[in-house]
Amino acid sequence: MIYVGIDVAKDKHDCCILGSDGEILFSPFTIQNTLQGFDELYEKIWSLTKDLDEIKVGLEATGHYHLNLLRSLLDNGLTSYVINPLHTNLFRKGQSLRKTKTDKVDAASIAMMLLTDRTLKPYSDTSYHNEELKSLTRYRFDKVQERAKLKTSVSRLVSILFPELEKLVPTLHMATVYTLLSEFPGASFVASAHLTRLKHLLYEASKGHYGRDEAILIRDAAISSVGSIMPAKSMELKHTIYLIEVLTEEINEIETEINSIMDTLDSPITTVPGIKNRMGAMILAEIGDFSRFENADQILAYAGLSPSTYQSGQLTSSYAHMEKRGSRYLRYALFNATIYVCIWDPVFNAYLAKKRAEGKHYYVAISHACKKLVRMIYRMQLTGEPYRAA
Repeated sequence: MIYVGIDVAKDKHDCCILGSDGEILFSPFTIQNTLQGFDELYEKIWSLTKDLDEIKVGLEATGHYHLNLLRSLLDNGLTSYVINPLHTNLFRKGQSLRKTKTDKVDAASIAMMLLTDRTLKPYSDTSYHNEELKSLTRYRFDKVQERAKLKTSVSRLVSILFPELEKLVPTLHMATVYTLLSEFPGASFVASAHLTRLKHLLYEASKGHYGRDEAILIRDAAISSVGSIMPAKSMELKHTIYLIEVLTEEINEIETEINSIMDTLDSPITTVPGIKNRMGAMILAEIGDFSRFENADQILAYAGLSPSTYQSGQLTSSYAHMEKRGSRYLRYALFNATIYVCIWDPVFNAYLAKKRAEGKHYYVAISHACKKLVRMIYRMQLTGEPYRAA
């Protein structure tokens, strides 16, 4: 058996190859992140053995830099392991008391992990294709966060230019209001607008929900408004609304792709009340291959949702906090999915009420429900069975 450890970087990768007894078959060497570099690695591997069952390759999940090499390894039929950098770091520190960290040392540590750690699970081709879904869900997450910041800016600008408007509409962040403010970005613009034009704009934007009465109400408020007349702020408001609309189109396009993949996966996770494609896709993408986890508690640890403990001598901490060391995307998806499930599913709603009755804070109670949800999802994904209320 040969064990290949690879420390991944942007332009080059450091490699180390060990034998079954931990002997060095190839001293740490460097390959370029090119096709020629990959061929150099394979040439050294094939010189030792051509039996694919005798080869294990490990590399760290280093941002996105490992993806091209990983794809090449899988295409060549090599059993590959993608290792959490935190896991590698802890293993290296356990090997030596010296504070030694170089790319070549890391490559050797990864190879030694493959040799000694029997808990590591190989990365499947399914996991690689799951990266597409992960890319989409993370991209959507970032776009939604970006849009949320812009919406906060809209609220700030309206409070300067037309503060009375917020009390006249259900929310500032609706198509009708955005259309109004795009053409009339401030109280002074609305006050000087022709009533017929204002009525027509509101009627068209609201699809008939707003008419003459609402137009008069908004114009009268604008006439008596204390809003400032600031051309620069009005321009900023128009541009901000435009950016929000562009982002919304992009988010819709991303969601179309996500829905397409979710239809192909046909996962039972979407049968849980309160979990649809958005959160379901994020959970599936971040967890990947469920079979690589021996139990649901490992998924909780991966998400950083397992409690941390502190005990030393006679001191034992009476407060257990979430570790929050795992995937923040998975933690976000699981936590928010749990909130919705507790609203829509009677079983989880009752469980949450029980925890609240025990005196637990709402978010602490949600974290307990989240653990229950993860264990249920884990079982459903492995068995393929849809959700059934207990």
